[in-house]
Amino acid sequence: MTHLLRQLAMALGLLAVAASAQAEQFRVLVFSKTAGWHHESIPAGVAAIQRLGQLHDFGVFWTEDANRVMNDQELAKYQAVVFLLTTGDILNAEQKAAFERYIRAGGGFVGVHSAADTEHGWPWYARLVGRMFLAHPANQTATLVVQDANFPGMDRFPRRFLFTEEWYQFGPPQSQGLKLLLTVDEDTYRPATEWGGKPVAPMGAKHPISWYQQVDGGRSFYTALGHLSATYGDERFQHHLFGGIYWAATGKGFSAD
Repeated sequence: MTHLLRQLAMALGLLAVAASAQAEQFRVLVFSKTAGWHHESIPAGVAAIQRLGQLHDFGVFWTEDANRVMNDQELAKYQAVVFLLTTGDILNAEQKAAFERYIRAGGGFVGVHSAADTEHGWPWYARLVGRMFLAHPANQTATLVVQDANFPGMDRFPRRFLFTEEWYQFGPPQSQGLKLLLTVDEDTYRPATEWGGKPVAPMGAKHPISWYQQVDGGRSFYTALGHLSATYGDERFQHHLFGGIYWAATGKGFSAD
């Protein structure tokens, strides 16, 4: 009888696991490999996305091992891939080709902060991200401006609000289809800086911070927010990040009207 009860318990456990997996809306791969600057906020970012997965019922798998996940078989398990605070050249040629195929098959991409400081020599990736990192001044408090409230995760932001961040400055657009979500008002902080011993000019009135696009058959969302560990405890930012993940994974929009 004890043996039968044990078998029954195991069977019920497997059914519970299967039911839980079926209940997930979608699955997300969180990839945080670095080959340059390693942000101390990576653990906070991973934990925040895991909490969002619990709150919104989607699966989350986190790794820094490109060999494990950057292939056709593994990528097919996920509806979106989050490049969380990645830096430098992190994929080899085979892994790049697999990721390109994933996006072209309709996959979703989410870039967080230094995802724009990743793979500078890979033109396809630059087009996927939309803009590449150039420089940043010291952390400062500034005013963010909502450019489009009709996108998932934008509904909890007021039209203008204070935020403290390492404000990235970017190179020119690498894609023609970028749609702005957030900009930072350069009149509210000191944007001028030097990088590599050379002055970097401010970006002007529409200094981009977050955007999205349809690109190469897939979906791409990027936010430059997320440098500080404490940012991942900000409910407004968490909702912003979830909105990008949700859209990248499902393609479903949102109307604030």
